[in-house]
Amino acid sequence: MFQLDLAFDATGITLSPSEECRLTEESWWTVPVQEWIETIRCDLDLECPILVRQADEISLGLRLTDDTNIAELNGIWRERPEPTDVLSFAALDQTSDRFEAPCIELGDIIVSLETARRQAIEQAHSLSRELDWLVTHGLLHLLGWDHPDDASLKRMLAVQEHLLENRGNVQARGIHPVDANSIRDAH
Repeated sequence: MFQLDLAFDATGITLSPSEECRLTEESWWTVPVQEWIETIRCDLDLECPILVRQADEISLGLRLTDDTNIAELNGIWRERPEPTDVLSFAALDQTSDRFEAPCIELGDIIVSLETARRQAIEQAHSLSRELDWLVTHGLLHLLGWDHPDDASLKRMLAVQEHLLENRGNVQARGIHPVDANSIRDAH
């Protein structure tokens, strides 16, 4: 097992009384993010940079924000000045495997809480489950995953579902299977 250095930020985010206030606490995210990374590191069938598999310490940023802020970032980095659900800014690149380092910086995941709320309602599940979905999606992007076609998207979604099953927030397979056509935001 590796040490996770999670830089978490939910400054300015408020939850309604019906929402779990723990969602904006770093302690809510540290264990599952570490478990998700460890699951990927240990499964040799899953794509994962060698440096990540061998690292003693892994660092990443996770920020919950609002639609205004994420739209600004989306405009700057993707030339789409509109809200999106999750953005990932990977620090690793294809040449990173040539270097050895005791601590690996994966990058940053930024999630719009407002968009996550809407999508949770549309998907008929909890905000917690939607945030888990978006964070795992962003995490896979930090690890080099992408979905330029339907086949890679389906594989990525299957890995997300597997990771979420470990957290206990996914309904049993077969009841509501993941459908690539139901993806909220094709980024």
